[in-house]
Amino acid sequence: MEITSCFCAIAAAAFIFTVLWKLRDGSGAQYWTAALGALLGALGASLYFLVPPVVCGVALLSCSFILVCVSERVELLPAKSRVVLVTGCDSGFGHILAKRLSEMGVMVFAGVLDANGAGAQQLREPGSENLQVLQLDVTDSSQVEAAHRYICAQVADTGLWGLVNNAGVLRCPMDAELHPITDYRRCMDVNFLGAVKMCQVFLPLLRRSRGRIVNVSSLAGQVPMPMFAAYGASKAALSVFSQVIRLELSVWGVSVALIQPSGFRTNIFGNSDDVTRYKDEILAAVSPKAREDYGEAYILSLPDSLSKMSQQSAEDLSPVVDDICHALLSVCPKATYTPGQMGWLLPFIHRYCPTAMFNAVVTNLIKNTDREPAALSRS
Repeated sequence: MEITSCFCAIAAAAFIFTVLWKLRDGSGAQYWTAALGALLGALGASLYFLVPPVVCGVALLSCSFILVCVSERVELLPAKSRVVLVTGCDSGFGHILAKRLSEMGVMVFAGVLDANGAGAQQLREPGSENLQVLQLDVTDSSQVEAAHRYICAQVADTGLWGLVNNAGVLRCPMDAELHPITDYRRCMDVNFLGAVKMCQVFLPLLRRSRGRIVNVSSLAGQVPMPMFAAYGASKAALSVFSQVIRLELSVWGVSVALIQPSGFRTNIFGNSDDVTRYKDEILAAVSPKAREDYGEAYILSLPDSLSKMSQQSAEDLSPVVDDICHALLSVCPKATYTPGQMGWLLPFIHRYCPTAMFNAVVTNLIKNTDREPAALSRS
C-alpha cells in the first residue's frame, strides 16, 4: 500500500512540475495548454477515490506526457512591409538576426558600433537588399538622434514595427569588490541606459504602427551569479524596465518582450587584446588592501576565465534568434523568453529551492578560476 501511495505522490509531483514548466513563458497559448492539463489532472486525481492509487498515478503521468508532447501552433504575421531596427549588429545575435529578418522580407535597419568594421561590411554583401547599416552607438545621443531622423524619413507615416535592443557589453567577470567603478558605469550605460534612450526616442514611431519592443537581457539579470555584479545589475535593471513598460504600453497596443539567454558564444567575451587590457585596468584600479588580500596572482587570473567561459558556452545562436523572431512576428508573443541550457531551471531553483541548495548549485556552475584569494589560501 505504501509503495502505490508513494508512486501516486511522485506522479502528482511530476504533473505539477509539468504544469509549472508549461506556464513558465507566460504566453496565452501556454496558459490554454496548462489549463487543459490542469483539467485532465483534476479528472485523474478524482479517480483516486474511485480506483486504486496505482491507476490514479498512471493517469497523472499520462497527463504529464500529453502536456510535454503538446506543441503550440506558431502563427506568424506577414513579414513583408514591416520595418525593424536592431542594435548591436556588428556580430553575435544582432548580426545573425539582421540577416534572418532581411531574408524573411523585413526591412531591417542594422545599427553597428563600427560602420567600417568587418561585421558591417558583411551585412552590406549582395543579397541584402532589405538591410541598411547605420552607425549607431547607443551611448551617443547624437548618433541615436541621427538614426531616428534617417528612419523617420524612410518609413514616413507607416511607423516602425520593431525595436530590438540587443547591444550589450560584458567586461571582465570578477569579484564585485574588484570591479573598477568604470566597469559598472560602462555596463549601465550600454546595457541599460542605452536601451532606455532607444525606447524613448523611437516609441512615437512604434506607437504609430502598434509595434513591438524586444529587449535582450540575460539569465544573469534574473539570477545572482558570482563574478557578474556589474553585468548582472545592468541586465536586472533592463529586465525590470521591460516589465514596467510592458504594462504601460499595453494601452497603446505596443508589445514588449524580454529575452533572457543563458550562455551563448558571442564576441561579448572579447579577445586576447581585451584580456591584456583588463589585467592592466584591474591592477590600476584595485586598492592596496584589496590587492594584498586577494593577491596579484588571483587578480591576474580573472581575465583568463573569459576564454574558458566562451568555450563552455553554446556555439549555436539560433535558439536566441528564433525567440527574437517569434517575439517580433508571432500573433501571440510571449512576455519572457529563456533560450539556452539552464534558462528556466536556474530561476526555478533560485525562487523555489532552499538558499543553501541554490548557493551550492550556482557556485559550482560559475567557477571562473581555480585560484583562491591569497588571504583565504593563507588561512
